[in-house]
Amino acid sequence: MDYDYIIGNGTLVDGNSTPKFKADVGILGDRIVAIGDLGTAQTKKRLDATGLTLAPGFIDVHNHSDGWLRKTPNFFPKTSQGFTTEVLMADGISYAPVDRATWRHWVYYMRALNGLQQNDYNGWESIEEYMSGLNGATCQNTITHIPYAHARTMAMGWGREAPDDVQMEEIQTSITHGMEEGAVGISTGLDYISECFAQTDEIVEACKVISEYGGLYVTHIRYKKGTLAGIKEAVEIGKRSNVSVHISHLKGTSQKQIDEILTYIDTVAINEVDFSFDVYPYLPGSTMLNYMLPYEVWEEGPLNVLAKLNDPIIRRRFSRIIERYEVNLEHIYIAWLPGKENARYIGRSLGDFVNESCKTPADALSDLLIDENLAVLLVFHHGDDKLVHPFLSHPSYMMGTDGIYFPNGAVHPRMYGSAGRLLGPCVRDYKLFSLEEAVHKLSGLPAQRFGIEERGLISQDYYADIVVFDADTVKDQATYQDPHQFCLGINHVFVNGTIIVNDGQEVELQGDVYPGKVLRYNQK
Repeated sequence: MDYDYIIGNGTLVDGNSTPKFKADVGILGDRIVAIGDLGTAQTKKRLDATGLTLAPGFIDVHNHSDGWLRKTPNFFPKTSQGFTTEVLMADGISYAPVDRATWRHWVYYMRALNGLQQNDYNGWESIEEYMSGLNGATCQNTITHIPYAHARTMAMGWGREAPDDVQMEEIQTSITHGMEEGAVGISTGLDYISECFAQTDEIVEACKVISEYGGLYVTHIRYKKGTLAGIKEAVEIGKRSNVSVHISHLKGTSQKQIDEILTYIDTVAINEVDFSFDVYPYLPGSTMLNYMLPYEVWEEGPLNVLAKLNDPIIRRRFSRIIERYEVNLEHIYIAWLPGKENARYIGRSLGDFVNESCKTPADALSDLLIDENLAVLLVFHHGDDKLVHPFLSHPSYMMGTDGIYFPNGAVHPRMYGSAGRLLGPCVRDYKLFSLEEAVHKLSGLPAQRFGIEERGLISQDYYADIVVFDADTVKDQATYQDPHQFCLGINHVFVNGTIIVNDGQEVELQGDVYPGKVLRYNQK
């Protein structure tokens, strides 16, 4: 047999937690067709991986790449880490499904998370239509959730009322369509727009639809009400609707809280439902400034929020939120905003901004949101990253970077460094787990959990999504002060048999078709 590519003399970590071993890998077309001694085999190209490790392509189960992948064929902050598959539409918010009444609201609302603008919309409505715009248009594979807020707002608008019978049926119909179009399941973000009004019973009824497909309930829980209470609600939803449960970006901020969470998971959650979670290997978080606003501002949709921010009553409520949660504005930094006048504040704290404005925090921040059309991204600088280590070590954990990208922003370093940190310092320095276990958390485990067939392992006849890296030197380099730094030690990346990163550099591919494929849940 003549191969298209042979990766020779490397050490294989197959993604299944089995001990590493020496072998060559033969690629033909988009598949792995041989594993073994291929030293004398005929091949069009041969890559010498002496001293390097071969692993399955990494899978990011929680990210905010939805919009950037439409504009960036080789999304190098992610492919340079070895991520070959992105699970899109996290937190119940994205760009599809939409209709004529909702699409402008969603593009406007998502500006500080995903980068699309109104003129990027080209008429898609369904999830399938949105995802078809990614097939062959990006270097990465993609698979999607059904973002719950979209189904809800199409059925009943933006208000806080519970859905009536007809509206609930419309929500369920939308979810059915999404599952038929290949979605993994439902994602929710219960602190975010529209979904913050959805009560437990409503979500149970929605999840009953995905139960029929064996779908996954993936949730940003009600963190504002307390992490443990939010996990318990998610488990209740899973149990009552007979679905598996996956918690997004789960972590604790004190040892006491961590012990409470992990004790509940180990003694209750895993026995009540099929349970898993993701998190990135950092403690500080990142989200939009408008996340802090009182929920009532969202009742008429994002395009009607600015007028509400002029209301003194809303500002007083915003002020009480800042006081209630004891928000330390000196530890919250502006990561990105679109306006040139305020660009000088990128990388500086909200405390600096408020002090220089000579206004109260609620007034200063409300005015900032008005100036920037709600699009202000934050990074929270607090806590010790070692507090996330018990979660990374847990057998129910897999990688979700939660990466948010803006090329001119002071973004969270998780966008660039998550895989390198897990493979390098977490293995070599902190000894949280073996290299084989780290790779499993990045590949085989998420592939199995998210229904990604024939990927996640280096195995004969599987798709040739492969990462080649130096296990002795791989590490993250991104910092909060200088986040746009690529990981060290990740040398080569293949997607569906095509090399997209070579010697740590982006490969310029010829033509208009790229190797990334749109994947469907539990389908080969």
